[in-house]
Amino acid sequence: MGRHRALADGHQRPHPRRLHHMTTGTRVAGVLLAAGAGSRFGAPKALVEFGGERLVDRGVRLLRDGGCDPVVVVLGAAAADVPDVTVVHNPDWAGGMGSSLRVGLGALPASAEAVVIALVDQPLITAEAVRRLAGAFEAGAAVAVATYGGAPRNPVLIARAHFAEVVRMAAGDVGARPFLRAHPDLVTAVPCDDVGDPADIDVPADLRSLDGR
Repeated sequence: MGRHRALADGHQRPHPRRLHHMTTGTRVAGVLLAAGAGSRFGAPKALVEFGGERLVDRGVRLLRDGGCDPVVVVLGAAAADVPDVTVVHNPDWAGGMGSSLRVGLGALPASAEAVVIALVDQPLITAEAVRRLAGAFEAGAAVAVATYGGAPRNPVLIARAHFAEVVRMAAGDVGARPFLRAHPDLVTAVPCDDVGDPADIDVPADLRSLDGR
């Protein structure tokens, strides 16, 4: 993952409409992308511990506590026992995050009206950010992106109506970015500055730095 930050980073500015948390009664699933080998870190980050908890378990808890059901975890470089979620293997994990996104979306049940997509190596993102994205969807957003300091980051919510195009456009290590760039008019910015930090773990020094926050 690392420097590519493939889901939301670097796309055009989101639509200026800003929405905050609402209680959602809709079916929003969660997908945790955790297939990478962590080449710069030196080990698969899904299995790395942060605060006494594996990053993959922390990511699952983030999505669950945010109200996502079901939760799908996409693994690849490393296998892991992750209780009470759907774990899918991406055989093409080395090809980048785009392939993991396709696998994750393909594993969702038809009952999922939207999905929140999170990355395993951003442990300071909170469940409240996920809830805010779900609230934006309930309020009418087709695509919602968490922003920090006005900049689009992760997680990202995408309505089912757009799954096919996201899958078609996902490639390499850029995930949903091509879709977001192609449809800035669909994107609702959801400010999350006050409920988390999108900093990612790329190298071991990042883990030590974030552990002190």
